Amino acid sequence: MTQTTKLTGKDGTELPGYLSEAPGGKTRGAVLLIHEWWGLNAHIREVADRLAREDFTVFAADLYHGKVATDAATAQQYMGATDWQQVGAELRRAAEALRQRHPGTKLGITGFCMGGAVSLFAAARDPEIAACVPFYGIPGDDRADLTKIRGAVQGHYAKQDDWCSPDRVDALEKKLKGAGVSVELHRYDAQHAFFNDTRPEVYSPSNAETAWRRTVEFFHAKLG
Repeated sequence: MTQTTKLTGKDGTELPGYLSEAPGGKTRGAVLLIHEWWGLNAHIREVADRLAREDFTVFAADLYHGKVATDAATAQQYMGATDWQQVGAELRRAAEALRQRHPGTKLGITGFCMGGAVSLFAAARDPEIAACVPFYGIPGDDRADLTKIRGAVQGHYAKQDDWCSPDRVDALEKKLKGAGVSVELHRYDAQHAFFNDTRPEVYSPSNAETAWRRTVEFFHAKLG
């Protein structure tokens, strides 16, 4: 079983989110996990626990501060109201808190859909993020200069996706490689959100398992 507690910032205040520790408190690295446009729901908490069982300290940030959407219209409303500058500040505090909790530990970040875009956004703002794993998310050019990413990137994208279309994924790969970023982008014969096993209309078990195995191996290699 994972050990779950709270993550506090330097000022002693609790950060909004869900912390899951590796069994026995031993960690091979720290990972920030960013939720989909639905919010920090049970599915994302389970992803955090799965990563923790792979010997990582995982903090699933709650960008909506307790709000969780159960329909697309509400999710769109929550995502549209998100203040990206505030998101950047909150993730910086979370990163600092994780590093303080485990001094010397390397930090990675991963996220899904909106969270995938936020992961790349955060990696571009924090050069100390050693590994970034976005799932079917790309931020707009007005959000972040992705050429500033200094960590390694492993992305997971669907071939049938109207939001992160194949053309956008190709452009992302070209931009990152042109900036000298270590990048590997995987394309799957699946639909957007193929990793989410709570959505049977798009969930692709075999592709989800492949993407998960690649993610865990990537974090083990990059974070120690």
